Amino acid sequence: MLVGREPESAQLAELVEQARHGSARSLVVHGEPGVGKTALLEDLLGNVGDALTLRTQGLEAEAPLAFAALHRLLLPVMRLREILPGPQSRALRVAFGEEEGPAVEPFMVAVATLSMLTAAAEERLVLCMVDDAHWLDSGTADALLFAARRLGADRVLMVFSAREGVPTPFSPAGIQDLTLAGLEPSAARALLDERGDLSRSEEVTQRLIAETDGNPLALLELPTKLSQAELEGSSPLPAQLHLTTRVEQSFVDRCRRLPPAVQSVMLLVSADDSADLAMVRRAAAYLGAGHEELDEARTSGLLVLDETTVRVRHPLVRSAIYQAAATAERRRVHRALAAALDGVGDQDRAAWHRAGAAEGPDEELAAALELSGSRAERRGGYGAALAAFQRASTLTAHEPRRAELTFAAARNAWASGQTGLSRTLLSAAGTAATDPVIRSDIARLRGRIEVNIGSAKDAHRIFIEAAEAVCAVDPLRALELSVAAATLRAYGADSGAALSMNDLLTAQVGEDSPRTLCLKQLLPAMTQAADKNWAAAIVSLRVALDAGAPVDDLDLLGNLGNAALQLGHDSGAQRFYELMLSRARERGALMAVVYALQRLCFSHLVRGDLAAVRGAAEEARGLGVSMNQPALTAAPLAWLTLLAAVQVRDDYDTLLGELDDIVATQPLGILTDPVHDLTRWAKGTRAAATGDTFGAAHHLGRFRLPVLARMAAMERIDAAVRAGENGLARAWVEDLAGYAEATGWPWALAAVAYGKAMTAEAGREEEQFQLALSWHTRSGRPYAEARTHLAYGEWLRRSQRRVEARRHLRQALEVFRDLRAETLVSRATQELRASGETARKRDPSTLVRLTPMELKVAQLVTSGLSNKDVAAQCWVSPRTVAFHLRNVFAKAGVTSRGELARLDLG
Repeated sequence: MLVGREPESAQLAELVEQARHGSARSLVVHGEPGVGKTALLEDLLGNVGDALTLRTQGLEAEAPLAFAALHRLLLPVMRLREILPGPQSRALRVAFGEEEGPAVEPFMVAVATLSMLTAAAEERLVLCMVDDAHWLDSGTADALLFAARRLGADRVLMVFSAREGVPTPFSPAGIQDLTLAGLEPSAARALLDERGDLSRSEEVTQRLIAETDGNPLALLELPTKLSQAELEGSSPLPAQLHLTTRVEQSFVDRCRRLPPAVQSVMLLVSADDSADLAMVRRAAAYLGAGHEELDEARTSGLLVLDETTVRVRHPLVRSAIYQAAATAERRRVHRALAAALDGVGDQDRAAWHRAGAAEGPDEELAAALELSGSRAERRGGYGAALAAFQRASTLTAHEPRRAELTFAAARNAWASGQTGLSRTLLSAAGTAATDPVIRSDIARLRGRIEVNIGSAKDAHRIFIEAAEAVCAVDPLRALELSVAAATLRAYGADSGAALSMNDLLTAQVGEDSPRTLCLKQLLPAMTQAADKNWAAAIVSLRVALDAGAPVDDLDLLGNLGNAALQLGHDSGAQRFYELMLSRARERGALMAVVYALQRLCFSHLVRGDLAAVRGAAEEARGLGVSMNQPALTAAPLAWLTLLAAVQVRDDYDTLLGELDDIVATQPLGILTDPVHDLTRWAKGTRAAATGDTFGAAHHLGRFRLPVLARMAAMERIDAAVRAGENGLARAWVEDLAGYAEATGWPWALAAVAYGKAMTAEAGREEEQFQLALSWHTRSGRPYAEARTHLAYGEWLRRSQRRVEARRHLRQALEVFRDLRAETLVSRATQELRASGETARKRDPSTLVRLTPMELKVAQLVTSGLSNKDVAAQCWVSPRTVAFHLRNVFAKAGVTSRGELARLDLG
């Protein structure tokens, strides 16, 4: 039993039991160096019975090596890779350098990691232990944290240890935390008493306990730095016993008492903490050292050896010895390590050790690091690629080459979430670059960053300027940049910069592939949409959509969906967002998955599928949380808040509060206006539900995006009329009429007729209501049609035509009930009662209240998918799917999937 760690050991034991019974748990043990994090994990290891233990350790020297720590962790269960879905299995092979081929998405590696852990847990309890997580390479850190956040009803316990205050890609937000403090005085005294070889006075004992704050490593090491007189109290102690500094100095002093050859071995192990004993022996041979020196280092207590591994006693030993060594000695051991690694073909490690020995520019070494960076980028190890490209850029004296390498580093900094560093590197690359193609790529990334977290108007200007600069040498790049700019302008981000569209459309860009044809139609479509030349834009859009089906470009698929959404092409928007989603799922491109899900909410809403809105928004929100990307949850939260307002859900205030927090603390970029407009829509809907007609009109009148104003047109008109703002309502109708007449969309024409009916002079309403209903039959928007039936029924009832009113009110009520649009259910029910008919009450046995994950599982199961297929789509384990499905069956009171399909799961 560890001294003084009984409460922490008991907490870990409880987590073990929870995991053993099918409730996965994750824990991060935080604490300062020497506080006992590793000791606590080792103690846990001895108390898990027959559990399968998977272990790895973050190593400082491996930070630039993608997925190195993950490979060690999964090595004992690598046989399970063969039962994974093909894309996941391939992702692991590529990530571990076992297979060449196209690049993989890092999150596919994360999904595969989750699948490996849960597959192993089908056999027995799995304990996943990760020591020194603060030194994990970014690919491993992201994969393991994703798995930790997605585990469910699985027999898995993940325990990490991490040092506090260290800059690291390991960011465990949302995972249970245990901060390990120093030992209590009584436990600290007991630990000191175990050192029977050092006698000390009571005063010295109290001083050691106080100065070390109970840090176990310091309690064991600091007494060895004191003289016998100081220990006995006959000589004064040093004024301050600086914890880390004095412990490190203690290790350095012990090392310096060793023979020079043994010191070289200690520095060798400190310079590369891979723990590979065979490699260390090969490198030691280059330094003239052998078995005797290794044995002497072990005898000193600073080195720990077994049959295959070698490591320093504590991470502080490594940092202390390496930092204290002379520069020339460091270079000497790095050269030895590089030579040893070259001998076994480990190119990446060898290149980094040669970089550690470099004394100035070295073009050959820069090329080797560039290759290492390219390999890491292809494997999805963006953090490792960033480090390699950035170091390579410092080793070349050729300025254009430096620009290319610095841009490659910036690209990977952005991909790994280091936005500030990416901007700094882009600035440096832009200063050095002379090639117009490289300069355009730099500008494209600058613009993309602005789109995501900065100013969309600035992004528009950047894209236009870059397109102008590169058009003469690479017209296809210019076309791509111009489409990005035109799409931004169509959504209101107009910097005032302009580009000749004719030059781009007539430029020779090689063979007109479907992608190129699509781009050539998207450019005029978005330009014409921004200019409100709706009829021409629709013509261009239809050609672009026809050309886009075979295109395998996630960005372009998303822009086709965006163009269709902007121009009101409901089926086109849904088709291309769904295509983007399915292809992004196949690749494990989680950012694209989240984007497609939150954009699909528009399509689900207009077609009246509120359950699908909730499912997509909840999944997008959950993935944003799993990736520790709070900004990605803003749009999903806005959709859920709107849905809560429409359905009068109890979580409206909670969701709105969460959304407000995200908006206040996270940069949203191009999503700023959509998120704010969806929030206004939610607040307006909530105000209308509570009878606050003026509040509803206020919120719904503040939309900034025309595309959302058109989507909410009927709600906005209704709110304005109820607030007595008929003039405002007529202005909105008139604005919409121009769009509707030019596009010819039935849904828009129906909304215009509805608006005219609501604002018409007495005697002219009915004609417009009937016209609206005739257009609705072709619109594919049942929710909007039900609103028209409601308004028409209300007008008929007020006109004393109660029998006629009932038919329309019943139709409206049925749709609103199906959608659980409770604000309108209440209104339709009251109107039906006023017409002389009592509405049939909903059968509560068909209404099931489910959690977000239960709803998602139920929807997929009732669509015919197996548990395994559902698990693959939700990125959880089949066991977790089965757990949620059991809960669904219990809540619904059913025993089969067929019975479940007949229930209302909205």
